[in-house]
Amino acid sequence: MKLVVVIAVALAGLISLGLFLTPMGLSLVGLQPPDATPLTAKTGDVAILQAPQAQQMGAYLAQAGNCMGCHTAQNGQPYAGGHILATSIGTFITPNITPDQETGIGLWNEQDFWRTMHHGQSRDGSLLYPAFPYTDYTKVTREDSNAIFAYLQSLPAVKQRNAPHLISFPFNFRPLLYLWRALYFTQGIYKADASRSDEWNRGAYLVQGLGHCNACHTSRNPLGASQGDRLGGGQIMGSNWYAPSLTSLQEASTADWPIQDITQVLKTGFASRAVTTGPMADVVSQSLQHLTEDDARAMATYLQSLPESAPYSRGIAPELTAEVDRQLRQGSEIYETHCQDCHGSLGQGAPNVYPPLAGNRGVTLASPINAIRSILHGGYAPVTAANPRPYGMPPFAQALRDEEIALVLSYIRNAWGNRGSLVTAVQVDRSRKGVQ
Repeated sequence: MKLVVVIAVALAGLISLGLFLTPMGLSLVGLQPPDATPLTAKTGDVAILQAPQAQQMGAYLAQAGNCMGCHTAQNGQPYAGGHILATSIGTFITPNITPDQETGIGLWNEQDFWRTMHHGQSRDGSLLYPAFPYTDYTKVTREDSNAIFAYLQSLPAVKQRNAPHLISFPFNFRPLLYLWRALYFTQGIYKADASRSDEWNRGAYLVQGLGHCNACHTSRNPLGASQGDRLGGGQIMGSNWYAPSLTSLQEASTADWPIQDITQVLKTGFASRAVTTGPMADVVSQSLQHLTEDDARAMATYLQSLPESAPYSRGIAPELTAEVDRQLRQGSEIYETHCQDCHGSLGQGAPNVYPPLAGNRGVTLASPINAIRSILHGGYAPVTAANPRPYGMPPFAQALRDEEIALVLSYIRNAWGNRGSLVTAVQVDRSRKGVQ
């Protein structure tokens, strides 16, 4: 936290210097407003906005981007905002994007919406915080942006004024965003790679743009900007979940998967090699299952082609000392009592019902946080049209002590050929308390 404050104060100083020098004829490169288009009243082409084809395409694209996932509070009205996003710099409350003229975007036009998607600016020209993933949405085409806007304008208007953001000092000093953008934001529509197929380019467009996969599957620096390999894995900001690397064969790379299996896990949340849970299960349920078969396959084609990289971090498997052997035997006994009936004596699971634990890369991730959460809180594969009643895992937070969860996970991470670091009761306790 001290590092964050030091960096932020330094940036504030640079910005203040920039604001002082600019009137004297000096300028800071990259700090000029990115889009100075004059604010206009709502003057969109009503015929285009009301065209059923545009609205239908916009509905599909909005689902592909999972807009409702962030812009709908739990048990709230669709797209009326109020969803809480906790980040390292503060808490953001998502806005109402229904066409209500007082509390939503009812007075916006296509240019205003495009400015938000492509430039990361609100209707009044103010810069947006990157909690809204405009760093990815900037790749979306103007045509697709207009279609999404047409769909949103066709929704029922919901009058709901949401709470303001709660951003800590000095990050609430909005001019800092000029420098942040100069350092970390590259504006531009996705450019097709002529050496690749149309299918690959479509997949790249969806993954890099609307799908904003980078928002979770890439690590962040203290200022909330992506760092390291793109899609190389990292802790999800403000969440006690780890999004695994999509480029490491030790984590969630699909380079060695058949295309059909990747397509299946995107559309249904399960395949012979994996079952999605946690935040990814929500993404599948709310968004990916609604993709056309062609688009899901295009994403699969792109994901399979990603170049391999080292994992975000590496765990160290334990040496088999007498003490480690004792812990693993204790973990084996707990597994036999609580886990074996579903996951099998050899960790083989049951196809399309209970995931295998033997050879499961999700189990042996360097960070055991996802596995700890699954045992503590249980979970379900996503509810999809292809799997409307998925089997779930019950929570064991009340049934098992921290020490017992650590022991059984240490066993699972080192049984049946698995190799992973031991899990400690301290790690389980931190997860139980919601500490990252």
